[in-house]
Amino acid sequence: MILVTGGAGFIGSNLAAALVEQGHDVAICDRLRSGGKWRNIARLGLRDIVAPEALADWLTTRGKAVSVIFHMGAISSTTETDADLIVETNFRLSRLLWEWCAQQGRRFIYASSAATYGGAEAGFEDDDSEGALARLRPLNAYGWSKLLFDRWAVRSVATGAISPAQWAGLKFFNVYGPNEYHKGGMQSVVSQKYALAAAGQPVTLFKSHREGVEDGGQLRDFVYVRDCVDVMLWLLQNPKVSGVFNLGTGEARSFADLARALFAAVGQPARLEYVDMPEAIRPNYQYFTQASMARLRKLGYSKPFTRLEDGVRDYVQHYLSQPDRYR
Repeated sequence: MILVTGGAGFIGSNLAAALVEQGHDVAICDRLRSGGKWRNIARLGLRDIVAPEALADWLTTRGKAVSVIFHMGAISSTTETDADLIVETNFRLSRLLWEWCAQQGRRFIYASSAATYGGAEAGFEDDDSEGALARLRPLNAYGWSKLLFDRWAVRSVATGAISPAQWAGLKFFNVYGPNEYHKGGMQSVVSQKYALAAAGQPVTLFKSHREGVEDGGQLRDFVYVRDCVDVMLWLLQNPKVSGVFNLGTGEARSFADLARALFAAVGQPARLEYVDMPEAIRPNYQYFTQASMARLRKLGYSKPFTRLEDGVRDYVQHYLSQPDRYR
């Protein structure tokens, strides 16, 4: 059995669906609450659904059947200000699961984040040495909590502490795709602006407040969630691969490129308008992210990443425009 924490969330539900399709027994740990998040897993035949507060007891009684934990569960909002809650969820729970996997000889693959790079003063190389990680300066509590666990994991391995049979942290860049609808303002631009673009209405993007960068020219490494799942399935098939790795496409594209790809996917002429970026987010706003993917490639991951225009088209045609838009 494979346990996916955050298995009803965006990336987690896409991973759970792929694992079920491959014939694995899958249990998920998540909170569904009163919204539509349950729809992310409505199609799946699952072994179990566990509440986070019951996870420790569940592992005691059912853990013998678990071979791998994919730990996707986290407070992922970059605007969350309750640092105590973030540490409890993003650091202490991660440490508990790491230690359980280490003691039981199980495998542990978890979600880190590109937010660990902060303003990118140290670049975007996924050097997971203790010294390199110590040089990173995240811009928010979410990114800091992810870096905190990366550093703890690397230090644990370096000091010879007992470790999971396989461990891998994935620094997800800007992920988009089906099942992100419950994320509200944290959804991708594709999901948030689809209805406007499909109706031929203007799509608004932020103006640039940096010299030399045109409006809508802020760059991100946009990665389709299907590619993220493919990397995790590859890790599942390659148990000797451990470390902290970037997960992006390796190519930065602008928000204007993304919006134009959306209009093309819905068959409408591009209509872009620009609004001032809120002053509160200007000081820490990133104008460029781009994953270095050399380490993962060197270790043998050879599948090409989906081109932005192709990913947006697939997302629109097979999900956003359908009566049932879920994975």
